[in-house]
Amino acid sequence: MKRVMFVCKKNSARSQMAEGFAKTLGAGQIAVTSSGLEASQVHPEAIAAMADIGIDIRDQTSNALSEFRPDDFDAVISLCGCGVSLPPEWLTRGYFDDWQLDDPAEQPEIFPRVRDEIKTRVAALLEILKAETASV
Repeated sequence: MKRVMFVCKKNSARSQMAEGFAKTLGAGQIAVTSSGLEASQVHPEAIAAMADIGIDIRDQTSNALSEFRPDDFDAVISLCGCGVSLPPEWLTRGYFDDWQLDDPAEQPEIFPRVRDEIKTRVAALLEILKAETASV
C-alpha cells in the first residue's frame, strides 16, 4: 500500500481537503496523511466545502511536517508551491509533485473551485499510484 503525504503551508485548507478526498477515493488503496510547514487548525470553510459534497473532515487535525519522517512516505504532494521550502529529503521520495493551487483561506469564495480542482488531481494521483503498484 502506497503511503502519501499532502503538505501545505499551514495544513488548514488545501492539504486537509486533499487528505479527505484521498481517504475517501483511495480507501483501501493508500495510506494518507497531511501536514504543514507549520501546524494551525483545520479551516472551518474547508470543513464546510467538503461537507457540501458529503465528505466529513471534522476529525482531521493540523500537523507540522516536522512530526513525520520522509522515509515513511512513498509520495509527497505539495499543494501550495511550497515544494521549494521543503527539506530535500521530502523531494526525493518515489513520487513528488507540486500542484500550486490557489489559497482559498485568503479568498473563501473560491473554496468550491479549489476543492473541485483537488478532487480531480487526487483522482489522477490515485491512478498514477495504482499503475506504479501494478508494475512492481
